[in-house]
Amino acid sequence: MTHYKTVPIDDVSIFYREAGNATAPTLLLLHGFPTSSHMYRNLIPVLADRYHVVAPDLPGFGFSDAPDRTRFKYTFEHLADVIDRFTEVLGLQHYAIYVFDYGAPVGFRLAVKHPDRITAIISQNGNAYEEGLSDGWNPIRSYWQNPSEANRTALRAFLKPEATVWQYTHGVTDPTRVSPDGYSLDNFYLTRPGMAELQLDLFGDYQSNVALYPKFQEYIRTHRPPLLAVWGKNDPFFLPAGAEAFRRDNPDAEIHLLDAGHFALESQGPEITVIIRDFLARKLPKQASSR
Repeated sequence: MTHYKTVPIDDVSIFYREAGNATAPTLLLLHGFPTSSHMYRNLIPVLADRYHVVAPDLPGFGFSDAPDRTRFKYTFEHLADVIDRFTEVLGLQHYAIYVFDYGAPVGFRLAVKHPDRITAIISQNGNAYEEGLSDGWNPIRSYWQNPSEANRTALRAFLKPEATVWQYTHGVTDPTRVSPDGYSLDNFYLTRPGMAELQLDLFGDYQSNVALYPKFQEYIRTHRPPLLAVWGKNDPFFLPAGAEAFRRDNPDAEIHLLDAGHFALESQGPEITVIIRDFLARKLPKQASSR
């Protein structure tokens, strides 16, 4: 059974999904933009027979609190700090991370800060290399270089309902495999008061993640965590080169490029599940406790 819970982290209520035996190896699932832990709704039950699975909503996303940006700084460093505290409040001493999109810079910050806690990394279109960034980032790059109101306004196109649907369906060979539940819920979240401005703040701050790529890569190169990259190769934002680059710092990294788009889990969920279960069965201790 999946349980749906909230926990106060400082002044922010964090919603999370949890399943599996708490004494089993833990897998921390970190979502991306513009979604939430809902993206893992189908993955959680099929991993919970062997693993303790925890999937939080980041602050400002899903059912977690979205404090006003005048009292909560929407930066990736701050998001990572909240999730770091979240793992400590839940008593997660060791955990593997599944990182997707925004979840990658959050998860890799945790890994750099606590390398001893990370048991494995699964990256599903979660980038850590500049060659993984496509030209689709150019409007956001323009905002980094010149944070003018005009460049900020241009990024509002990424928040339109049709843009969310496109993120889910672009590069998918059979769009009928993509449930409308995901992008419909995401679009509901994006229409809440104040949501647009905090998302634009995060677009602007994404450059801090790129600046940290060398540190993320140094962590991978130095600590060599078991690493699986399972990637939708038709992703318009994160290119396959970003997945293949993991081998540069960890030659043992396992790379799977699937005929899917950005939200590969939506269209290729069963295939990804098989790959993940095989990887974790070989790489995680069978009886390890997360607490």
